[in-house]
Amino acid sequence: MLASTNSATLLGIGAVPVTVETNDGERGDPRLVLVGLPDSAVRESIDRVQSGISSSGFSLPRTHTTINLAPGDLRKEGTIFDLPIALCLLASTKQLEGVLLQEFLIAGELGLSGEVRDIKGGISMAMLAKKMNLQGVILPRSSAKDASLVDGIEVYGVGTLTEAIDLIANSNFSKFRINKTSLTKADMPSLVDFAEVKGQKNLKRAVEVAVSGGHNMLIVGPPGSGKSMVAKRIPTILPTPSISEFLEIMQIYSAAGVEKYLDSTSLARPFRSPHHTISDVGLIGGGSQPGPGEISLAHHGVLFLDELPEFKTSAPEVLRQPIEDGAVTISRSAAKITLPCKFMLVASMNPCPCGYLGDQKNDCHCSIPQIQKYRSKISGPLLDRIDLHVEAPAIDLSELSSQSDSDCSATIGERVERSRMIQKERFHANKIISNAFMMKSDIDRFCKLSTGNRSLLINAMNKL
Repeated sequence: MLASTNSATLLGIGAVPVTVETNDGERGDPRLVLVGLPDSAVRESIDRVQSGISSSGFSLPRTHTTINLAPGDLRKEGTIFDLPIALCLLASTKQLEGVLLQEFLIAGELGLSGEVRDIKGGISMAMLAKKMNLQGVILPRSSAKDASLVDGIEVYGVGTLTEAIDLIANSNFSKFRINKTSLTKADMPSLVDFAEVKGQKNLKRAVEVAVSGGHNMLIVGPPGSGKSMVAKRIPTILPTPSISEFLEIMQIYSAAGVEKYLDSTSLARPFRSPHHTISDVGLIGGGSQPGPGEISLAHHGVLFLDELPEFKTSAPEVLRQPIEDGAVTISRSAAKITLPCKFMLVASMNPCPCGYLGDQKNDCHCSIPQIQKYRSKISGPLLDRIDLHVEAPAIDLSELSSQSDSDCSATIGERVERSRMIQKERFHANKIISNAFMMKSDIDRFCKLSTGNRSLLINAMNKL
């Protein structure tokens, strides 16, 4: 008997439809044959499925049975086809009424005991099921919780193969339906706060301006001046993302299978701080089956590169095109994908190798060639894409010991939110989210200079 259902495979952060078909009762030796361009993880699903079916109290096919994953020219990866294959096998052997199988998109990994384990890309699969006008999507419980963020599609979470059979056979929808997640503004933990930063008024003001407008910034200063301290407090003042922005963020994390610090019920923006030994592929994404890198994981958030010149020279240079376009296209023999990466770049560096060039209290021992070699690690085109270059001078002892109060993160965050609301109203017809994404026509319209301001700018360009 022929049985089929809908599933999907991940391509980048999106899901591509895959039809799972089984045909029991064919002539030949009694065995299971899997076709449809599966990788090794998919081929191994036969063993997991057979053990899961037996452990759940059902019988295995006793004839020659073919399992097909269509389309046949699309490479299938991962363990997400275990659950749909098992259900189709039970339907083809008449142990399950398979009429409803075609109404759902089904994905999940099976354990040998019949347990259904989490998979990557639950949100992407819910989006695909909605696009295909299906009745719903059946996923492992944890993956289903994230998928419930998608409106307009019913999401069902199961923990075992037996539960999935109960849902299909008995139309037991209410028992396994996942309640839609209600999103709330994230309460940032009070582990760090801008009130702890002594001095550096200019730097803190520059950070507030940069975050308000979504501008890239470079912080230059000697060791101990507080560059990293200030940067690591940026998450406490980031504006709350919109629902659509947060769904994009969660889709990337879900597809990447990355352990996320983001709570799927709390609206928050990502803050990524990769180590300087990261590779080009780790930064922009890629691999044999292209997937998201750090710049995509920082989508609608902040990418912090501490000690920028210490990164491998090619790594920061690959950021030039993604910074301008807000997306990166990766081409591999297996696939070609485009990943979103609208992020705010924050970088820090010393003024010279020893860090004390221009410091009034510490002598710099670097030669001119050493300084030039150090600075040449960051190219001019990359620096041109960084809007704000800010100095962070060494802090005087009197400032460090000062008891004077400075604005806390909550106060700064409120000003940032008000600024973003003004920009949202200003650009509502332009599909622009902040000042950093203005085009020349927008600048000419919204940033008109007075005669005095224009003269000041021309003098600064000519003399500095």
